[in-house]
Amino acid sequence: MIKLTGAQRKYLRGLANPLKPTILIGKSGLSLQVLAAIDSALDSHELVKLKFIEFKEEKKELARVIEQKMDCEMAGMIGHVAIFYRPNKDQDKRKITLP
Repeated sequence: MIKLTGAQRKYLRGLANPLKPTILIGKSGLSLQVLAAIDSALDSHELVKLKFIEFKEEKKELARVIEQKMDCEMAGMIGHVAIFYRPNKDQDKRKITLP
């Protein structure tokens, strides 16, 4: 599992600012389909915005579960939107270079 510094988190939040949430957490919560969509989005984009439409009170606990299951790191949470980062396993396909 990766560990981000404060400066790296700030950098990633800046990159995520213009992005729209790609995944919405609704009534089904963290179903297998939602987890598969998160995994696929992290593989292709490395940086993903996730919006909690339901489960707003449990969003911090759900974010920790996502970090553990997807082997990613949360770069930040603003309101009901969380930003997750996972570098591509293939060094040549990485799109984001951390400072």
